[in-house]
Amino acid sequence: MSHLNYNHLYYFWMVCKQGSITKAADALFLTPQTVTGQIRTLEERLEGKLTKRNGRYVEPTELGQLVFKYADRMFGLSYELLDIVNYSQRENLLFEVGVADALSKELVSAVLLHGSSAEDGVHLRCFESTHELLLEKLRQHKLDMILSDCPVDSSQNEGLFSVKLGESTMSFFCSQGVKLSSYPECLEQNKLLIPGSRSAMGRKVKQWFDTQGITPDILGEFDDAALMKAFGVNSEAIFLAPSSYVEKMKLPNVAEVARVEELKEEYFVIFAERMIKHPAVARICEANLSSLFQDQS
Repeated sequence: MSHLNYNHLYYFWMVCKQGSITKAADALFLTPQTVTGQIRTLEERLEGKLTKRNGRYVEPTELGQLVFKYADRMFGLSYELLDIVNYSQRENLLFEVGVADALSKELVSAVLLHGSSAEDGVHLRCFESTHELLLEKLRQHKLDMILSDCPVDSSQNEGLFSVKLGESTMSFFCSQGVKLSSYPECLEQNKLLIPGSRSAMGRKVKQWFDTQGITPDILGEFDDAALMKAFGVNSEAIFLAPSSYVEKMKLPNVAEVARVEELKEEYFVIFAERMIKHPAVARICEANLSSLFQDQS
């Protein structure tokens, strides 16, 4: 086999990634007929069937899985090459970070400051979304790093790794002046604001309610931690936040109701395996952040 047409291989790779010839054609700005014809040409070159139908979706055959595995590495390296060129040629080093919207923005900003460097001229670009959507962007080389409240399962996400940065003990807060009964009875007698169930902390706090035999009166669940806190400050509801929240934000009108040692919000940095790691990612992974989290454990 003297030569392989990489355009044909790329079209096949896109079909596997998209799970559909139509979706792949849309992404490639081609007609489905063109994509189908190019894959057939590749199959003739490799002397074997590469795809098969599974209902509305297209799946790789056994041969297709082998070809896709190598193609995924090849095109992954091509995206990495573009990243490396970007690192070396830009006057300002672009640093694209995905942030899980459930995380405390005060702690996230402190972590990101460790990745900034005057020498590198880092240009930070942040995106907020759910853990799952951010992982997909990282796989597509659209992000350099993710800050999330849970680690990545490397066995299910080949080439992605996570490092735990630290953890923050959580507390219940409310605006000063709100009349509360004793704790934990107040959690049943007052309206509560808690993280949404899609976040790790949202699932943890509901499990904690169950183990404590507490039936909470939940006013709202929030995917965005900052919005939940803003709502809590301007209402009479009790809300959940990192224990250092009031001190860091210097909010005189907010009081801590109770600190819950069993509830800890974890912070992970998630990154893709690369030949050359982004310098800002390396700095954050290698940084000693104990001072950032030590007052919250």
